[in-house]
Amino acid sequence: MIEIKNAVMRFEDSNALDGVDIVIPEGCAYGLLGSNGAGKSTLLRLLSGIYRPFSGEVLIDGQPVYNNVPIKEKVFFINDETIQFNDMTLSDMRAYYKRFYSSFDDALFEKLHSTIGLPMKKRLTTFSKGMKRQAAVICGIACKTPYLFLDEAFDGLDPTMRIIVKQMLIDAMLDNDLTVIFSSHNLNEIDEFCDRVGLMHAGKVVFDRELDNVKGSVVKIQTAFDRPVTREDFSGFELLHLESTGSVTHIIAKGDRETIRSSINALSPKLYDEVPLSLEEIFIYEMEVLGYDSSKLDR
Repeated sequence: MIEIKNAVMRFEDSNALDGVDIVIPEGCAYGLLGSNGAGKSTLLRLLSGIYRPFSGEVLIDGQPVYNNVPIKEKVFFINDETIQFNDMTLSDMRAYYKRFYSSFDDALFEKLHSTIGLPMKKRLTTFSKGMKRQAAVICGIACKTPYLFLDEAFDGLDPTMRIIVKQMLIDAMLDNDLTVIFSSHNLNEIDEFCDRVGLMHAGKVVFDRELDNVKGSVVKIQTAFDRPVTREDFSGFELLHLESTGSVTHIIAKGDRETIRSSINALSPKLYDEVPLSLEEIFIYEMEVLGYDSSKLDR
């Protein structure tokens, strides 16, 4: 289990993280969303033991991560930058990680490498960004750590390679009960891959929920009434958005769907149509209700 308790990370006079609280259960695929500067990369570096929290606690399996070698051996972090490996070959990377991870699986490395087919003897400085990402991923999976953290997980990968890398990660999760945290700007990747999601903004966690609950509790309704309606006409659910365009009223509601339907039907609408919401739309409306400017989110 991962536990982050009131974590603060300060650089000079500003807080990169400002009182973050998250619990991530074992075996979870967790998506970490947010705009540039939201604190996603800082949080992953805290979890990897690269940074010491200014205050609060960052725990893995009940123990602090920073300066704790046995716990850090349970973690593999794939950074969004790979410049540190430019002078290495993939063969060098393999030998490097075998020194630090006793769980490194040579047979698994060979299997993953044969799937991707990267050159073993060429320096990474000759690799494209996507190839460097592939090299890091196969090393990370081959280390067979219980925890794998990926910053901008699929950045630089072409569509075909995205599918291959995703399948590798899914297989690793199923085979090893792997706990994975992805940071990403791509809502579609989070939607198709993760079972829990945290949305960060300005160093805070805006919300942290099961993805199925997020999608199942918010509904968009197109309806029409004989008279103008206001927020005061609706009860029994949380009204995220109300807008009328001509004769049609658009409602974004959060809560039990039967309760929402009954409440609106009590007003005798001439039209009632539920429309699927994208994950992006849900986040935008949630942010607005919480008082955040959703236009600052990368979409």
